[in-house]
Amino acid sequence: MDSGSRDWSLTLLLKTVKVLSATGVGCIGTLAVVLYFAQSSLIYPSGFPAGSRTDVQTPDRYDMPYEDITLDTKDGEKIKLFVMKQSDTELLKNGKTVIIFCANAGNMGHRLPIASAFYKILQYNVILFSYRGYGLSTGKPSESGLKIDSETVFNYVKSENDLKDTSKILFGQSLGGAAAIYIAEKFEDDVHGLIIENTFRSIPSLIPSVLPIAQYFTFLCHQVWSSETLLPRITKIPVLFLSGQKDEIIPPAQMRYLYDICKSPNKVWREFANATHNETFLKDGYWTSIIDFSNDFIDKKIQ
Repeated sequence: MDSGSRDWSLTLLLKTVKVLSATGVGCIGTLAVVLYFAQSSLIYPSGFPAGSRTDVQTPDRYDMPYEDITLDTKDGEKIKLFVMKQSDTELLKNGKTVIIFCANAGNMGHRLPIASAFYKILQYNVILFSYRGYGLSTGKPSESGLKIDSETVFNYVKSENDLKDTSKILFGQSLGGAAAIYIAEKFEDDVHGLIIENTFRSIPSLIPSVLPIAQYFTFLCHQVWSSETLLPRITKIPVLFLSGQKDEIIPPAQMRYLYDICKSPNKVWREFANATHNETFLKDGYWTSIIDFSNDFIDKKIQ
């Protein structure tokens, strides 16, 4: 797997605090300062791996036609996205469109293998974008900023001439799962399916398990991403939960908790016994689960 698709944020946070402790400066005050003032840099490592802010692979590498689009956000940032449309007119205008909300680190080019599977196997139109501060998009990442970016992209799909009448599916991995849940709750009447993989209840809820030394400082988290608050409000959209049971970054129990509190009447749980955080999508049965979910719960517009 391309190393650029790995989710570096929590790993980087853990290593940083361990270094502080080992060097003798890991006192309570220093830890609190790091967690508060360096929080955004630690949670959103947009420069990892090296070259992620300058080198972005394009869909033609995977034999997909595409449009390279730049969207302006309401707060003045420029968001880069790839739009991959099906060549068949019925699939293009009356089929399904998936918006991929990327996991942390890297850029949208690192998620092209996933985009290719949606495009070629499921025959979806595909929207793939880099959040602000990632890849060639401008700005600095933050929870509020990434939410604006996600809204901007979704509104683009809703109004784009070829895509506006398609069924719209949101797909999010890890941090992207939180962004997808946010959009699903905000635009529930316009979303036809939600697929989340290895995501979390909230950022503060992760701290006791991934960084026990900092468990008493969760109140300092200003980047919250409270999916556990938003998800129960989603009651009409089918939701597919894809969980790697060997996830070493986000405890699988967090995904199970989200499934349990989800109030959608059409929710599906699929777990993969030997899947780690970054390799779940490579496991047998992963794409079959998505195909089955799509066939069973997402309205077909092609008769």
